[in-house]
Amino acid sequence: MTSTHIDVNAIDFDALGMWMDGLGLPDGPFERVEPVTGGTQNIMVRFERGGSAYVLRRPPLHPRARSNEVLRREARVLAALRDTPVAAPRLVAACTDETVMGGAVFYLMEPVRGFNATLGLPEPHAGDPAIRHRMGLEAACALAELGRVDHHALDGLGRPEGFLERQVPRWMSELDGYAALDGYPGPEIPGLAETAGWLERNRPRSFSPGVMHGDYHLANLMFAHDGPRVAAIVDWEMCTVGDPLLDLGWLLATWPDPDGGGMIAGHVPGLPAVGEIVDCYTALSDRDVSAIDWYAVLACFKLGIVLEGTHARACAGMAPKDIGDLLHATTLSLFARARSFM
Repeated sequence: MTSTHIDVNAIDFDALGMWMDGLGLPDGPFERVEPVTGGTQNIMVRFERGGSAYVLRRPPLHPRARSNEVLRREARVLAALRDTPVAAPRLVAACTDETVMGGAVFYLMEPVRGFNATLGLPEPHAGDPAIRHRMGLEAACALAELGRVDHHALDGLGRPEGFLERQVPRWMSELDGYAALDGYPGPEIPGLAETAGWLERNRPRSFSPGVMHGDYHLANLMFAHDGPRVAAIVDWEMCTVGDPLLDLGWLLATWPDPDGGGMIAGHVPGLPAVGEIVDCYTALSDRDVSAIDWYAVLACFKLGIVLEGTHARACAGMAPKDIGDLLHATTLSLFARARSFM
């Protein structure tokens, strides 16, 4: 076994082996151990044992206060999705007992065979405009499939009652909390009050609860190597039961601009316009998307406030200034995009 570039304290392979043996999973030495890189603070390690391949996911060595709770929620959602058509990583088993691996919960999933389009395109995708166009529609198809899942299997996850009514007060309160950081001058965000007021005045009166990914954008999708299909939706840290149309709004809010710009995801040439994304979702879902602009504005509003938090911490010397400046600029872009949806 090799552990190159893996902190030896991150994974207790002796404890992992005993736990796997107890579940009756294939035994033997751990082989081809390697880190799985990506835009997550959690630790992911790929390995093989007994002829089977796995990816282990656990919190960072210096976990946040809710890291274990987040991993438990992820594992619960992936277990509920395991036997559905949703393109999610297939859960093998989860260990919610913190004592097994030094205070960290963890789970095993099957490796995803796919690629992140925001990091570059392989062939045939790079050379085929039709495949690239269809990739965007497949993102809508995968989301519509998630929206069909019966959320009652996840009772107790999230608080769907009053979900929409809580959004603006919740995130305005978050923004107000940044004032406690020394050096932060306050939210210099043009259109902040206007956007909050518009959201409150135009809020949909009702919605049908469902399973939400919570951070549905292009960089959190893995695409199949042989075509435009979404191989897996990844990074389920923000999953909950709420209004699935916010996931669609999030996709629109972060969708790369045709001119090469992008809010979150990198540029992928030849993707469909946001109107085509909505049309594709609508054709596959029985949800009322007539207020989709409202959800896109809410996504811009919420994500912009989240990113402004890093800017506030940077002003207080708690994050790199260049990162804070970049994310503040992204916040301004998101609020400008919100105005276009309004």
